[in-house]
Parts: sequence; structure tokens; C-alpha cells
Amino acid sequence: MNFVNIFLKSMLIDNVVFIQYLAICPFVGMTTETDKATGMGIATTFVIVLATAVTWPIYNGIMVPLGLEYLQTLIFILVIAALVQLVEFYLKKSIPGLYSAMGVYLALITTNCAVLAITINCINKYSYGYIESLVYALGSAAGFLIAMVIMAGVREHMKSAPIPKVVKGKPILFITAGLLSLSFLGFNGLIK
Repeated sequence: MNFVNIFLKSMLIDNVVFIQYLAICPFVGMTTETDKATGMGIATTFVIVLATAVTWPIYNGIMVPLGLEYLQTLIFILVIAALVQLVEFYLKKSIPGLYSAMGVYLALITTNCAVLAITINCINKYSYGYIESLVYALGSAAGFLIAMVIMAGVREHMKSAPIPKVVKGKPILFITAGLLSLSFLGFNGLIK
């Protein structure tokens, strides 16, 4: 039951986009179409889970015993950058359509603050064990994917909606994101 709580908490209650306000750049840039948003969410999910799987043992098995905790951010960024390169090579070779659709946003996964924040939260904020960290990472990544797909769906419907000229474009996007954030606050009492 603890794993279910961690998963739901990280996905809904501590949603990286709507509650923690991280990963806003890909959230705004990649939610114009549902296919792009889904692809970005899946690629980011893969990187988040893999980054957590790699950084947790590095931190606890190498950095802590050697007293190198102060290098955490630097090491984690290097690991994340290497993992993003692997994902980029894979997408370029296997799914070139998604690779070209993602464009510059694929490289943004490297600097996506949500990826770094999730790996650091597992270790510093929550002091999770290895399996709990992976569950937290998977839940957070699922929350990111949900946020991307919801916003992409809303934006596709807004294309044909009669939106006042004053709020057309980015203003209505941020108003919608704010309303979605408020709706995610409703999950706050779900799990303690």
C-alpha cells in the first residue's frame, strides 16, 4: 500500500507541473498537439525513471561514503544529459517523425528542471529507498504525462472555441493552466 500512496502522491498531489510549477517550458511548447505532448511525456518519463535508477545508487553508494554530497547537482545533471543523448539517438533511429516533431524540445529534457528535481527529491526531501524512489519517479513522470496530455487536449479544443481577442494565445494558455492547477489542488487531502 505504501507504494500506491507514493505513486498517487507524486502523480496527483505533488504534480510537477500543476503543483510544483516545474517543466513549464515543455508544457507550453509541446502541448499544441496531443501526439507531440504524448511523445514528449513518454520520452521524459523514460528519462526521469532511468535518471532516478542511476543517480540513487551513485549518490548513496559512491558520493555519500566519499563525502561528495556537495557535487550532487553537477553529477546528476551529467547523468541526465547522458541519458537524454541516449533517448535522442534512439528516437532519431527508431521514430524519426517524433524526433523531428520534438525538435529543440528534446534537448530541453536535459535542462528540464522536473527531471533534476525529482531525482533530488527522492534522496533529499523524502529520503526514499531505491524501490520507493523508482515508484516516486514513475508517479511524477506519470503526472507530467497527464499534465501534458490534458493541456494538449484542451488546446486542441480551444482552436475552434470563440476566445476573446484580448486573451487569445498565451494568456488563455496560462489562464487554463492556472485553472487546471486549482483542480489538482483538490487531490491534496487524498493521501497523507
